[in-house]
Amino acid sequence: MRGIVAHVYGSPVDESTPDVVIRRMCAADLPVAERLSAEGFHELDTRMFRRSWPEPQLRPADRGAHWIARTRHFLATDPDGCWVAEDQTGMLGIVTSFNREKLWCLATYAVRPGLQGRGIGKSLLVAALHHGRGSLRGMLSSSSDPRAARRYRLAGFSLHPQMFLSGTVDRSALPVVEKVREGSAGDIDLMDSIDRRTRGAAHGADHEVMLGFWRLLVSDTTTGSGYAYVDQRGNVALLAADNRRTATRLLWAALADADVEVGIHHVTAANEWAIDVGMAARLDLHQDGYLGLRNMALPTPYLHNGALL
Repeated sequence: MRGIVAHVYGSPVDESTPDVVIRRMCAADLPVAERLSAEGFHELDTRMFRRSWPEPQLRPADRGAHWIARTRHFLATDPDGCWVAEDQTGMLGIVTSFNREKLWCLATYAVRPGLQGRGIGKSLLVAALHHGRGSLRGMLSSSSDPRAARRYRLAGFSLHPQMFLSGTVDRSALPVVEKVREGSAGDIDLMDSIDRRTRGAAHGADHEVMLGFWRLLVSDTTTGSGYAYVDQRGNVALLAADNRRTATRLLWAALADADVEVGIHHVTAANEWAIDVGMAARLDLHQDGYLGLRNMALPTPYLHNGALL
């Protein structure tokens, strides 16, 4: 009977669950890993959602394709940060993580529904954290699941509550927004510079992935610079700026193009400017999850992405 074995260490990580092996993820794992992630997060959302919120939906095919493309990117940049747990029945859990300029980030972390509490998730996280052992800082976006929060806190992360705003934008509240333009790959150096000032590390090659997923808005003036990635519905996928005035301008520009219900996600207490914009747009404020940080202050002005941080 074998214990959980992380091959990078060459020794058992956890002997409590026999016949489960932790190994590096490979490209052939991606379709199964994507569905395991989708089902795991759907089970979590169903278990944690509040009655006033919309009924959780299983990740749709288009977002599944994005998940696979993003994880394929992590396999190319950080193969030692991506792991799966499996036994003779198949895949039981996954984790993906990456290092960017001395910042370690946890991208995705899931165990198949019904298998939590067996030590599988703990061993996966140990393998991912080992990949970040040379990084000075750490960053992750956590759900409100008490078990996950406990695991991250025991790993040394400070947990900062996250808020989000949702609803339909009051069109009469929209201000005139100037000095915002469409961005392109030519803005990557500018965005990396902003990243370093806000979160202490550039996104680097991650920008190429995000440019393939979302629309890019950029504001670059003598008084400040910033950028925002915006999805097809008008949700901000990530926003970073030199100052709150520029960040506010970008957020209003994103909301101006939203003609359906929209959300402003991953708002921490250090980013009350985003709450002010959302409330001015007549969106409702809620609380859900945590931003986990290790050896770093809350990024601001900054709205992080759940996976690309």
